[in-house]
Amino acid sequence: QVQLVETGGGLAQPGGSLRLSCAASGFTFSAYSMSWARQVPGKGPEWVSSIFRDGRDTDYADSVKGRFTISRDNANSILYLQMNSLKPDDTALYYCSRGYRTTQKWGQGTQVTVSS
Repeated sequence: QVQLVETGGGLAQPGGSLRLSCAASGFTFSAYSMSWARQVPGKGPEWVSSIFRDGRDTDYADSVKGRFTISRDNANSILYLQMNSLKPDDTALYYCSRGYRTTQKWGQGTQVTVSS
């Protein structure tokens, strides 16, 4: 079955950086577009970014455009999210999702907290 395991979250100061990873298994990773989404308690999930199967095309929510970069390693079935210039509003549980602009949650996610 689909397994997605997110790592790399933690505490960062405003203006800082974090790099999230998502290890995928149980399906042919290279055959799917992949996405990152985030959720804050009490709010619905928010789509963050997507990347097409070959990694050449990417898409970002306006709230993260220019600060976050999505990438993938199809050989090792890993999805990444490089987050720079972090803001307190980026605080959320981040998780990866299979598909384009999807917010379906399979794994546990990784918590990102941006605070001074």
